[in-house]
Amino acid sequence: MKLALGPVLYYWNRDTLSDFYAEMADAPVDIIYLGETVCSRRHLLRFQDYLEMAGRLAAAGKEVVISTQTLIESEFDVKALRKIAGNGNFKVEANDMGAVRLLAANKVPFVAGPTLNIYNPQTLDLLAGLGANRWVMPVEMSREALVALNAGRQTKPETEVFAYGRLPLAFSARCFTARHHNLQKDDCQFKCFDYENGLDLKTREGQPFLTLNGIQTQSALVHNLIGELDTLRETNVDVLRISPQARHTGAIARLFREALAQRLTAAQALAQIEELMPAASCNGYWHNRPGLEFIRADQPVAA
Repeated sequence: MKLALGPVLYYWNRDTLSDFYAEMADAPVDIIYLGETVCSRRHLLRFQDYLEMAGRLAAAGKEVVISTQTLIESEFDVKALRKIAGNGNFKVEANDMGAVRLLAANKVPFVAGPTLNIYNPQTLDLLAGLGANRWVMPVEMSREALVALNAGRQTKPETEVFAYGRLPLAFSARCFTARHHNLQKDDCQFKCFDYENGLDLKTREGQPFLTLNGIQTQSALVHNLIGELDTLRETNVDVLRISPQARHTGAIARLFREALAQRLTAAQALAQIEELMPAASCNGYWHNRPGLEFIRADQPVAA
């Protein structure tokens, strides 16, 4: 089973990103996704910067994929999408159907991203026919639903599962981080800089509820499938995605690699990874339960 590093979902400064990917060049991941998928106002790194970074990572032996923006809102966004789709050197992760159309028209193989709403075998087969040779399961999809989809599909693109990180749950034309600071979206003052892992949102009772990340809403808890590697293997998953966080991403990737190689038990890996996480674990969606629940591998799942 391969390990993938998803695109950075937060707004980090240029030096932080450069240092991060220099570290990831030596991390035990096979695939690295690059690019801004959340907000087009986050443009400290230009398209050419990403291409240069992709070249360095490819030289280090990584498979590099350039990810497209999820919510296309302007002509500027469309132009950026066209550049990515036509880059000619690196595979593209399509995160909206406009990207799929561009890539399919040019007969360019692509990764079908997690926001394309692939919930049944007919949709997956359609996208595979358009050129998708890997697909990322929607984050709220259960193992049970994945088994049913696999049983009905006719094509064989690789399956990638979001295995670690705060879950990207929704996107909006509004920027909730700006709104938190009583700012307009077009004059946000780049407040996302202040929250390297997103802005925590709690209930009135003080319980973790959501995380605000600009126009993206994430889970407050961290989706964590390091204890589910046996069921992931049984379900014929090909790739596990780790979503970057501001600290310890390399160490988390190493723990996944050790657990995959069975040099750590599920219990050992879980105990060690919990010390590196910005919030508690959840995995309810994988078990067809409410997403914020956490069910250990040796714990029976309630009906």
